[in-house]
Amino acid sequence: MPPNIRVGIDTGGTFTDVVAVEEETGRLVTTKTPSTPADPADGFLTGLRKALDALAADTTSISAVSHGTTVATNKLLEGKVEDLGFITTEGYEHMLEIARQSVPDGYGNSYFWVKPPRIVPADRVRTVRGRLAFDGTEIRPFDEDDAVAAARFFRDRGIRAIGVSFLHSYAAPEHELRMRAVLTREHPEATVSISSDVLREYREYERSVTTLVDAAVKPSIRGYVENIRRRLDGMTDAGRSVPFYVMKSNGGVLSGEEVIEQPITTVLSGPAAGALGAAVVARAAGHADVLTLDGGGTSTDVTVVVGGQPALTTEGTVGAYPSKIPMIDVVTVGAGGGSIAWLSPEGTLKVGPQSAGADPGPLCYGTGGAEPTITDAHLVLGRIPPHLLGGEIALDGEAARSGLAVLAGRLQLDLERCASGMLEISAWNQANALRQITVKRGLDVRDFTLVTFGGSGSLLACRLMDILGLNAVLVPLNPGNLSAYGLLTVDVRNDYVRTAVARHATLDVADMAKILESLRAEADDALSREGFPTAERRFVRTADLRYFGQAYEVRVELPDGPVTGSLVDAVAAAFHAEHRRLYGYDFRDDPRQEVEWVNLRVTGIGPIRRPEMVELPPGDGARAASRRPVYFGGWTDTPVFDRAVLGAGDVVTGPAVVEEFGSTIPIHPQFRAQVDRFGNLAITRTGAMT
Repeated sequence: MPPNIRVGIDTGGTFTDVVAVEEETGRLVTTKTPSTPADPADGFLTGLRKALDALAADTTSISAVSHGTTVATNKLLEGKVEDLGFITTEGYEHMLEIARQSVPDGYGNSYFWVKPPRIVPADRVRTVRGRLAFDGTEIRPFDEDDAVAAARFFRDRGIRAIGVSFLHSYAAPEHELRMRAVLTREHPEATVSISSDVLREYREYERSVTTLVDAAVKPSIRGYVENIRRRLDGMTDAGRSVPFYVMKSNGGVLSGEEVIEQPITTVLSGPAAGALGAAVVARAAGHADVLTLDGGGTSTDVTVVVGGQPALTTEGTVGAYPSKIPMIDVVTVGAGGGSIAWLSPEGTLKVGPQSAGADPGPLCYGTGGAEPTITDAHLVLGRIPPHLLGGEIALDGEAARSGLAVLAGRLQLDLERCASGMLEISAWNQANALRQITVKRGLDVRDFTLVTFGGSGSLLACRLMDILGLNAVLVPLNPGNLSAYGLLTVDVRNDYVRTAVARHATLDVADMAKILESLRAEADDALSREGFPTAERRFVRTADLRYFGQAYEVRVELPDGPVTGSLVDAVAAAFHAEHRRLYGYDFRDDPRQEVEWVNLRVTGIGPIRRPEMVELPPGDGARAASRRPVYFGGWTDTPVFDRAVLGAGDVVTGPAVVEEFGSTIPIHPQFRAQVDRFGNLAITRTGAMT
């Protein structure tokens, strides 16, 4: 039998989640295994084997593997970019120090704010003479001697990751290409990223930092992907290489071989997969406008989905570093199951952003954790069972109670009030993140359904409904594995961009057509390397426009068809409309406000077959599997339901707890949960908000 099992594997901070589907029958299995921070590939392969065992299959049955990884993200968040060098145009050696004049939280804090450390210190910056104009014409020739001296400087000091960003190289890459050739000759052990490959956009600072981020994570991503590739091939038939894809931040996947050359595209790999999976599930359930909340062991990631599509941005950051690659617009807050509770110097209770993660983990894991976490609080209050993963991981309730008792004593609270306070703070942290992507952007949070997933994502669902005034929460089937499921729903996707600044009134339509055709050719070539037949390849064109004098742009779609005057006029009209939707006004009737085109973009898409969503048979009434005391403002003897036996239409009325292999959903008093035809739990309120 030919290989017919596709696998999605999402490596998180605490657990590695796996979903496998038989392509012919549609049979789907999910599993989890603890992540292995020392070598994430170990958890990856352990989870893969568990999924295959559940299907009674072996490695020869694997047709493809899609993977979401945090390797690039963690390297940047941990600041592990010490072996990095920067080469730029003479006279611009202080670009990273100058950065941008932006002060977090406004100028009220400007006297106390210190710029974050630069990604490359000043003593590891080298310059090369040579200069291009904004349109790519050469003003001063490239200086080969300077280039050789820079390459030897880094070679002699053992600096093997180097970013190159010359002034205006978005318009013409020749000087950067020559610099890379010199580095290849003089310092062959170096890993080099050049800005004209990474990001052909203007704004020198952002382009340079994005290039440096790419160079910083490239060695780690290469080693990680090659390790998995080697071990994955070793599990299968000799001579057969399993197609291996890695999730990108833009909502697509890319083959492992291609990702090695574009590592920066993976910086939000895991959160992107979750948002896509939630959008697919919600759309099938009849919800096009949703907020997604992915709760893990370390953090919570939230995204807004409008019309079934997660919002995209090119203004994202990873840690302290701007990253202008297209990415799903994810906001992250340090509020996960492993978030640590602590006392501020003023004696107030705080939760996160510090996390116990997978190692040493919460107190109840019994693996060395010494501080109380959100998971410990849930356990003490009976909200979660005394085990995880269906009994695979036993939890030590006494260790959790002892640890929380110390904290409660310092706060002069009883154990239940201390644990409840921890959960309340965590819920408000998550609610504030959801407000950041809605209220702060002119959206009414009450217009959306909240989709919660991840191992800890649904534990505070009812409280979030009260805080935010939400009408409903949707909890997908197997929510702890939704990010892994999302990996099986996304297409191969590549983005290409070129800055081409021009006023609309004097736009050279023929020149624009040439640029778009060039970008399409790049996208087409990439899809060809990925093995997609010509007939299956799709291309999406967009453009970034603004009013002349504005600092930032609005992206609008550029329809298919020949580039003509009427087409670009239609795009300008779409820009006016989108500007009004985003900001509440436009200048379409003001002749003094000119429209300016800034960037042209082409996205190449190679479609991948999505698993079919299976409908549940009708239920015959929800019946509790067991009971236990649970604290909902007071101890209540609470029914506990096994989600695996619930059928479509079944209703669970709170107070109750719904449990499954990878997650738990407490249903508070005055709430109810009904199973829809796809197995989602739709939580609604039956009483007044509290």
